[in-house]
Amino acid sequence: MRVLTAQQMREADRRATEDFGIPSIALMENAGREVVAAMTSAFPDLSALRVAVVSGRGNNGGDGFVVARLLREAGVNVRVVLLGRAADVGGDARANLGRLADLGLAVVEAPDESAWRQVCAGALDADLIVDALVGIGLTSALTGLLAAVVRDVNASGRRVVAIDLPSGLSADRSDVPGEAIAAALTVTLAAPKLPLVQPPAEALAGTLVVADIGIPAAVIGGIEGPRVEVLTRDAMAALQSQRGRDSHKGDYGHVLVVAGSAGKTGAASLAGMAALRSGAGLVTIATPASCAPVVAALGREYMTLALEEDTGVVAAGALDRILAFDADLIAVGPGLGRSAGVTTLVRTLVERSTRPLVLDADALHAFAGNPSAFARRTGPPVILTPHPGEMAALTGLPVAEVQARRLDVARDFATTNRVVVVLKGARTVIATPDGRAFINATGNPGMATAGTGDVLTGAVAAWVARIADAGAACSLAVYLHGLAGDLAAAEQGEVGLIAGDVLDRLGRAALALGGRRARPSRL
Repeated sequence: MRVLTAQQMREADRRATEDFGIPSIALMENAGREVVAAMTSAFPDLSALRVAVVSGRGNNGGDGFVVARLLREAGVNVRVVLLGRAADVGGDARANLGRLADLGLAVVEAPDESAWRQVCAGALDADLIVDALVGIGLTSALTGLLAAVVRDVNASGRRVVAIDLPSGLSADRSDVPGEAIAAALTVTLAAPKLPLVQPPAEALAGTLVVADIGIPAAVIGGIEGPRVEVLTRDAMAALQSQRGRDSHKGDYGHVLVVAGSAGKTGAASLAGMAALRSGAGLVTIATPASCAPVVAALGREYMTLALEEDTGVVAAGALDRILAFDADLIAVGPGLGRSAGVTTLVRTLVERSTRPLVLDADALHAFAGNPSAFARRTGPPVILTPHPGEMAALTGLPVAEVQARRLDVARDFATTNRVVVVLKGARTVIATPDGRAFINATGNPGMATAGTGDVLTGAVAAWVARIADAGAACSLAVYLHGLAGDLAAAEQGEVGLIAGDVLDRLGRAALALGGRRARPSRL
């Protein structure tokens, strides 16, 4: 599902009107109807509630006027407060404001803070408040009257339904620039906007509903400019092809996992088992020779390859053995440890390997502050799976900045260095060298525990080994990894969730997404 910027949304509105002949007032009517439908679904007792619609003078306010009219026609007790003067309302919003007068629904004007103070007690005494103050046009923090209204609405503790965006958020930013509505329900129009699907702003959206207001899908899909999408169940299910009845393990890729060191053998095993649970036909874990017996004992289904080592850590001299190994993809990093030898090994592997590479954890450390080697590489893709701290080390940015601009940081790094970036964390971002970006909505805070990143490395490796489009493969892996975490949390809660729980449910996640259950023979 595509995420649109403010400019892209305005362009979609324009094309729907000019190219498809859909009147703008019809789009406003559809928006209002969809908001009321979402409210009816979210609040079964809506007919018994007192509703206050607090509107601005623009199109967002016009949507609010439609909502007020439809609620009034349905017999709901509704009150409307206009932050401004009716004489200053124009366009389609003015037409819908006039229709309220035809119903005998009085609109209270509050053009300044003094006037708001006189009417706010009545508005905030409602059971439910509809936020129709500011839409997608906001570019800076709210000030004056609007900021005061937002503060008062939030302080009231009333449930809020936001139209399109909680007022105070910018459609083009994932941060919270100033005072902003904390909504219980946000009904966004035609397509999601960035602050509704990325932290920290998404925390203010409450339950998110994407409303179809009649803009053709071809219009939204054809808008030029940055392409950001939220991963959806249907899109991910389409990537998960069924296995042929006559297939064999060689059809599903051989993944080589270069991982583990003294005291960190568990990371290697988690990554290897995750690759198997994600459908890899064969998995071999290459690990320091002294670690190989431990890694082998942790899993029966994968194979091991003992590597030359330097006191429990893989040595640079192991490179030739890794390069000579016949694998479809090489994943490097989980529990690998840090040393000069590891750095040399990983950097040279990126230079010389002709296979797709997945780099995580300690393998990423080899390129901290020096990622230029990625751009010089030719051939199959390199996939990086950093957490925010590792992304900060790669870019030289503070962790706080990485978190504040997750989408931009991941996308800029991917396009500059010609890699696929999987920036882990809440709402993991997948960014590709061609400028596309994907946002994952599965997963939960219980997955913030040791080893879940190693599981993701194995899952990514397995899917990239089988799907030609690395961005699509990473998206599917991330989606299923998060879904497995959600299944685990549903069964035992978030507090006690461990990486093994996610690993154990990868197969169940694939099945839930649309995998095929085994059918008994009829013979």
